[in-house]
Order: sequence, then structure tokens, then C-alpha cells
Amino acid sequence: MQYPHYRPRRLRRTETLRDLVRETVLTTKDFIYPLYVKHGNQLKEEITSMPLVYRFSIDMLEPEILELKSLGIRAVLLFGIPDHKDPVGSESYDPHGAVQEAIAEIHRVDPDMIVITDVCMCEYTSHGHCGALDENNKVDNDASHELLIKEALSHVKAGADIIAPSDMMDGRVGALRKALDDAGYSDVPIMAYSAKFASAYYGPFREAAESTPQFGNRKGYQMDCGNANEALREVELDIQENADFVMVKPALAYLDILWRVKERFGFPTVTYNVSGEYTLIKGAAKEGWIDERAIVLENLLAMKRAGADLIITYHAKEAARWILEDTHKGVDHYCED
Repeated sequence: MQYPHYRPRRLRRTETLRDLVRETVLTTKDFIYPLYVKHGNQLKEEITSMPLVYRFSIDMLEPEILELKSLGIRAVLLFGIPDHKDPVGSESYDPHGAVQEAIAEIHRVDPDMIVITDVCMCEYTSHGHCGALDENNKVDNDASHELLIKEALSHVKAGADIIAPSDMMDGRVGALRKALDDAGYSDVPIMAYSAKFASAYYGPFREAAESTPQFGNRKGYQMDCGNANEALREVELDIQENADFVMVKPALAYLDILWRVKERFGFPTVTYNVSGEYTLIKGAAKEGWIDERAIVLENLLAMKRAGADLIITYHAKEAARWILEDTHKGVDHYCED
């Protein structure tokens, strides 16, 4: 039998060879860690459906931020849990809101930590939708811009480094960019949730953020899960409106979208490894059905390989520990057999 001259297995024989030719590498700097914050004292409430994920009162953030710093994780994404809700989500733009106070506390503990704030109304409104409602209880796209602008400006005045609108209102990136620029915050980047799909994977988040809609659903403004070309149009619109990052959410079931976005635009691209994806792995690992470490690292590697420059993930701390431990040992932490 005549064998080919090129044999790919030559470069797979040892760990060192594999490491030399590896095309995609995970580092702790790839991760953004989501944090849920609320008012109160000495609160660290584990979220039932998301093991090891907590809601923190502001006074409990310091150890969490120092731990993230020690692991080499340089950015957090903040979600606020309000004390009260109303139809226009007024606590979202309260200068003394949980997110606004958390920004100051995080920067006190670690001035170099990048603080990204989720800009949306769903956690704050009594109806649980992502914007203002009209007289027919439908989300009013353009009226919602005004609420999002108020929220975003309150975040940057409190010191937010990046704002991340997740509401999926048409035109909101352009409206936010203009408002930030007019207010003197032209240096604050926008990380747009550009291709955010309506998804069953968001269930645990809605418990964590207490943001379940009180009627209807969000399919009227979040994307249909069957639409790929529309996702590219959404991303292109956000780039035209001067977004600085674009995002694909969720991650695992939408790796094809992530790949197409990065290939088409070559823009700084983020993906969100969402709550349901996290919970499925935690549940299976608890039953002993999977090797959690191996699955998590393989999934995160797949997201980066598909085009993610940054990955928002609840696995960030555990993944960072595994990466650092294996780096110190000089062993390969990818592609477990």
C-alpha cells in the first residue's frame, strides 16, 4: 500500500508537539464573569438552578473581585436586582441603584477590573419586558430608547467601562452612541447584544435576575432561532450604528452564527455561554455522567475556535483554575480522551 507523504499524525505524537501546532488556545483573559448584585447586608445567595452562582450585596463583592483578579479574569458583567419594580424600571437609572453602587465598589477594590453593565429593563420592570409598553401592552421600540439611555448614562456616570445593551430594540445602539457622545462619554465602548436569539436556554437566568415576563414572551424582539441570515443583518446594523463589540447569544447552539459573524465582519466578537448551558453541565456532572472539567474546557475552546474573542461564562472561575493548574504542571488541558 502506498502511504501519503504527508502524515498529520506526526505532529500528534507527544504533548509538546501538539502544543506547538495548536491553532486555538484558551487563556484566562478570554473570560468575562457575570455578577448579580443587589442591595442588602452580608448577602451571598446561591441561585437554586445555577450551583456556585450567587446574588451578592455590595458589601460582599470584595472577596469575589480579589478572587477573579487572582485567577487572571479581567472583566465582569453586572446585572442588578432591584428593591422594587415599576412599569418603567426606574431603579435601573437610579444613581443609588445596586449596579451603580457595585461599579464604584469594584473599582475601589480593583481599579483595573473592566466593569461591563447590562443595559436592559427586564429585571427592573413590573411586567418583566425589556422596554416600555404602549397602551396595548406591546413593547414600544422607540419609547424604550429613552429608558435605555437613562440607564446607560447612569451607569457611565457611576464609572462603567463598557455598556452592553441586551434589549434587542431596533436602533438602540445608534441612540445610545449619540447619547453617550452628547454627554461627553465618547470614549465609553458599546458591547452590543447583536444576535440575541429567543431561547429556552435562558430559563435559569430568569430565576437569577428575577426577570420572567409577567405575560407573553420576548419573541417579538429577540431573534427567531431558525434565522441565520437575519443574524448577519442585525450584526451589520449594530456595526453601522457604531457598536464596538458585537455578540452572539446563546453560544453552544449558535456556533454556526458565531463563525459566520466573525468570518463576515472580522469585528471584535463576544459570545455568551448562557445559564441553561451552564446548568445542563452542572446537572450532568452532579450525576457523574460526564467529566465536567473536560466538557467545560472543550466547549469553551469550541466557542473561541468558532470566532469568539471574548466569552461571557459562568464557568469562568473554574475554567481559569483548571487552565492555571495545568499550565503550572506543564500538562495539556485540551481534548480529553
